[in-house]
Amino acid sequence: MRLILFVVALTLAALPARAFDTSATSAWVYDMTTHTVLMDKNGEVPLPPASMSKLMTINMLFEALKDGRVSMDTTFPVSSRATAMTAQGASTMYLQESDRPTVADLLHGMIVNSGGDACIVVAEGLAGSEEAFAAQMTERARALGLEHSVFKNSSGWPAPGHQMSLKDIALLSRRLIEEFPEYYPLFAETDYNYKDRAPANARNRNPLLDLGIGADGLKTGHTTEAGYGLAGSVKQGNRRIILVISGLASDRERAEEAEKITSWAFRQFTLKTVARAGTRLAEAEVFMGADDTVGLVPATDLQLLVPALMQDGVTADVVYTGPLTAPITRGAQVADLVIRIPDLPERRVPLLAEADVARGGFLTRLSAAAAHLKARYLDQAPAS
Repeated sequence: MRLILFVVALTLAALPARAFDTSATSAWVYDMTTHTVLMDKNGEVPLPPASMSKLMTINMLFEALKDGRVSMDTTFPVSSRATAMTAQGASTMYLQESDRPTVADLLHGMIVNSGGDACIVVAEGLAGSEEAFAAQMTERARALGLEHSVFKNSSGWPAPGHQMSLKDIALLSRRLIEEFPEYYPLFAETDYNYKDRAPANARNRNPLLDLGIGADGLKTGHTTEAGYGLAGSVKQGNRRIILVISGLASDRERAEEAEKITSWAFRQFTLKTVARAGTRLAEAEVFMGADDTVGLVPATDLQLLVPALMQDGVTADVVYTGPLTAPITRGAQVADLVIRIPDLPERRVPLLAEADVARGGFLTRLSAAAAHLKARYLDQAPAS
């Protein structure tokens, strides 16, 4: 078998997008619509995630809701360990030991108030202890492909070895958006004041929510070690981006940098539909088939994110191992379209067989076998 490469000339061109020199020490920006990484600055380096790791605690509670272990009306007890978070200066929803908050209360407390007390109540309610819950968080993170995440607690309170990469935070954010559409709107809520106890702490700290730019989540974070960070998501038109930044010097710098990155991500890149579903992009050779070739088509509309200013630069190769051997079933994935755009990661798009190709008759197979043997003989014959 041999590797066949076809170069497909797409009617696109691109000029590398103007690089964004962020002041964040780490950043990872991802376009969800096209699955394109737009920025990666130390994105896979494990770092103290501060309150952004609460997203994993929230994910664990979302999963418990989805599989029926709890409901929004389920109540949990409040331990002295939970209330101690307020005394230690952690973000809080001001729970007291006499409270019996519902799951709905706790979700609001974690998401809007960033309550460390709420996180401990959830951890103890689901796993019995925060230590057991942190171990479950780490195990679940591995199962979800979060390769650089280790949790020592449920809240992101500073602890040796408690870490996540910004890429992990972004992938977790994507999961919360895609897998839990019924609960994700909670991240866009701007105020929550449990039992009127926290008028000064009732406001969501996410600075993007008040800008009218389509932001609807997710979480801020801050510790002395980690600096100021943010996991945000913004939807404009047909596009949604996730941005995660860390290491900023102040909440003001965090807000300004997040807004700048959002503007850059939407203004410097354009979404293009370059091929419709079922459009033949190339042909693959077929061995022992009733037809000599089969068309190769994308399963869905092929959309690319390209720099807004365009010159030469985009290339696309169709790659498959072949010739393909008949029979071939219509819709089977038989090739990949490999797209390269300057300053963006390579993208691979599955290509499907456009039609069924039956095995050829006796004469077809005999002819194909003879051609194959001849080709092998010529390849092995000594040079004269």
